[in-house]
Amino acid sequence: MTHSPYLRESRSVRQIMLQVLLALLPGIVAYVWQFGAGVLIQLLLASTAALAAEAVMLRLRRKPLGLYLGDLSAIVTAWLIALSLPPIGPWWMVVLATLCAIVVAKHLYGGLGQNPFNPAMVAFCVMIVAFPAQMSQWPDAGLDFGQQLELILGGERALDAITAATPLDALRTGLRAGGADAHVAEVLQGPAFGAIGGQGWEWVVAGFAIGGLYLLWQRIISWHLPAAFLLTMALTATLLWGMHPERFASPLLHLATGGTMLAAFFIVTDPVSGSTTPKGKLVFAGGAAFIAYMIRSFGNYPDGIAFAVLLMNICVPLIDMYTQPPVFGHKRGSS
Repeated sequence: MTHSPYLRESRSVRQIMLQVLLALLPGIVAYVWQFGAGVLIQLLLASTAALAAEAVMLRLRRKPLGLYLGDLSAIVTAWLIALSLPPIGPWWMVVLATLCAIVVAKHLYGGLGQNPFNPAMVAFCVMIVAFPAQMSQWPDAGLDFGQQLELILGGERALDAITAATPLDALRTGLRAGGADAHVAEVLQGPAFGAIGGQGWEWVVAGFAIGGLYLLWQRIISWHLPAAFLLTMALTATLLWGMHPERFASPLLHLATGGTMLAAFFIVTDPVSGSTTPKGKLVFAGGAAFIAYMIRSFGNYPDGIAFAVLLMNICVPLIDMYTQPPVFGHKRGSS
């Protein structure tokens, strides 16, 4: 410590993580309502794998198990992974993703508070690069819990019968398949789309938005990150939509589809891997949203949030260096 004053957070890590888990519940409830209870199995698998991996790594690092296992940080990471992966993905995929997040992205960098990259997004990127076929298997609305459980535990995967494209994937595929004659309005008539966003995903997005507002109300997160992320996503989408409405979807679809709300309130708000200065938070979240939209619209992946967050994680030291506010009691530019 070189300068003062310093403010101490009155809430413990456990209390903060518990609030985050509670904030995720509205989105999870909507998820189960719209797409079945398979996601609950994935949450259980991810949580179990996270606690086991955390315990092993803590033992190897000779850290007290009770203190660190009880802070719930591993469970938050596990839930974000489970909510990012397909709910009918094979059991080994969510377990492998969780092990990658906890062991590689978290503990190999020194544990909680030392990781430069968001562990859940590291796991997602590894999975989508290594297992693109399994990562594209999202459930059809007609699958019941028994069918989803069977698929998760290793049942036969007749892809055409059990899966449906995500809205962003359906949009990208439809536009590319139609070539120069393709029009967004025609693609949006497909079964993957609802009134303003993805069919069913509108409710999930609303659930995560409600949870995010709860975190803002509880002052677990600051307004800078979600506001910058959502505003940048909306402005970028509006600009291209206004220029070429036949080739680019409206900003409402981008806000009400995919992982936009989950990212805005639960991923870019990671206090460890993200920027810490007020202006830096705006730059970090805005940059992540812009890159994510570019990948959505021009890249080979339907949703680029994970890649965007990791790219901005790399930039955090530089962002914080150039957005550091003046030290209390000192003029800007003085040492």
